[in-house]
Amino acid sequence: MQRREFLRLLALAAAAGGGLRAADSAAQAADALYELKPFGNLSLLHITDTHAQLLPTYFREPNGADFLKKYSIKSGTRPAYAHSSLDFEKLAKRYGKLSGFAHLATLIKRLRATRPGALLLDGGDSWQGSASALWTRGADMIGAQRLLGVHFMTGHWEFTYGAARVQQAVERELLPMEFLAHNVRTADFEEPVFKPYALRTVNRVPVAVIGQAYPYTPIANPRHFVPDWTFGIQEKQLQGVVDEARGKGAKVVVLLSHNGREVDLKLAGRVRGIDAILGGHTHDAMPEAARVGRTLVTNAGCNGKFLGVLELRAGNQGVTESRYRLLPVFSNLLPPDAEMAAYVSRVREPFENKLSESLAVTEGTLYRRGRYNGSFDQLILDALLAQKDAQIAFSPGFRWGTTLLPGEAITLEHLIDQTAITYPQVTVNSLSGTQIKAVLEDVADNLFHADPYSRQGGDMVRVAGMTYAINPAAAMGARISDMRMQGRPVDAATAYKVAGWASVQEGVSGAPVWEVVGRHLRAMKTVPALPVDQPRLVSVKA
Repeated sequence: MQRREFLRLLALAAAAGGGLRAADSAAQAADALYELKPFGNLSLLHITDTHAQLLPTYFREPNGADFLKKYSIKSGTRPAYAHSSLDFEKLAKRYGKLSGFAHLATLIKRLRATRPGALLLDGGDSWQGSASALWTRGADMIGAQRLLGVHFMTGHWEFTYGAARVQQAVERELLPMEFLAHNVRTADFEEPVFKPYALRTVNRVPVAVIGQAYPYTPIANPRHFVPDWTFGIQEKQLQGVVDEARGKGAKVVVLLSHNGREVDLKLAGRVRGIDAILGGHTHDAMPEAARVGRTLVTNAGCNGKFLGVLELRAGNQGVTESRYRLLPVFSNLLPPDAEMAAYVSRVREPFENKLSESLAVTEGTLYRRGRYNGSFDQLILDALLAQKDAQIAFSPGFRWGTTLLPGEAITLEHLIDQTAITYPQVTVNSLSGTQIKAVLEDVADNLFHADPYSRQGGDMVRVAGMTYAINPAAAMGARISDMRMQGRPVDAATAYKVAGWASVQEGVSGAPVWEVVGRHLRAMKTVPALPVDQPRLVSVKA
């Protein structure tokens, strides 16, 4: 199926003759979205959190009517479909898939044609999230980034391939792309591991791009992958880098960040001299830039669904005007770039037969993104309970992973889209009721702590086999209550059999989660529309 899709893409690219305008009845819609008149003299193009998705995908966002109202987006439109979950199945059939590097390449080339010197920045989480990226250790994505023409990137999930692999890629494979991260240092002498920032002159304007890697990498992911490096937000150090860049003549300073939106908003109010923060990590597609003092804060979503376009008018006095647009990448409006389509087909070819295996058919929409659970997460939880004969199952609150519509086959590729990590082992442990509550409290504090600097992003750990209540506004240790199994209270001292995966501990053994869930799906053959287990919310307005 995937091979047929690529043959279709290549045929479309050839028919387009390398042109950049849609040649079908969707031309008007394409022009309305993508005919963007150049502004100013400095253009910054931004992608982030593509999670190794080279092909067009469905991705159901968690936003609802309040989001559309806030940004004056009319329901039922292409922007509403791109940004929200309202009428998702109906609009998905109407508007099709988004993203795909071949289509993204077309859009970027189109914009660059009228914006000489435009810089393309990648906010990280690019080398992880698919089977081909996992099995090539990010090499397929590095090739795609280079072909796309990325100038600078920073990182997060990239580090889960291990320090040696990241250094190998930075030193031997990325060029001319540069990996920037001022906040990654050696644990012994606090020496910079990567280049902190880069200076470029664009249209006679000196521009500094500073890299900010994910600050909590050794906490959210296995520490033993990067044992000799330290991370952190590093406010004071960042201020010094900004001042150094300004001292070397930079008239525009941009932070390429993988902090997450709320951390970026706080940081913007505490570090002087940053003109713009191009953010990532939390997958928040921001239709408008937020302004904190003199700093613009943006975020370009995930999965390659969006391209951020920040255009500045700048000179000796710095930035005087700005314009920001977040462009959704509709694969049926943008003809695929022939060169990128051919590259994607080539790097995927060794894995096509294995990945196209149909495991089961879904009767409901399977999605991940949601604060407390998603239907694909529920499927993983149900599989863990059944396959491991467990009483309770936990699954991480990851925000990456593609969406499937009712009636679609769940292929091995779709399953690995949800589980493609370097520490996928399924574990079974005996945990007391007290320990289970401690796990839930710890994750909840990472999400709901009053100080954004104490949040790690992501969503709540997914839970099956038990119910609980959560009060996000409560203090640490008091958010989780009313834990029950089959209606009976979970006993603090009783031990329960708990299945999970993605342990950050070293030396964990077990089958990869895609093998465990794959067995479950092959046995089911058909997956009904799944009721999604949700906690009971306390003191939260509807």
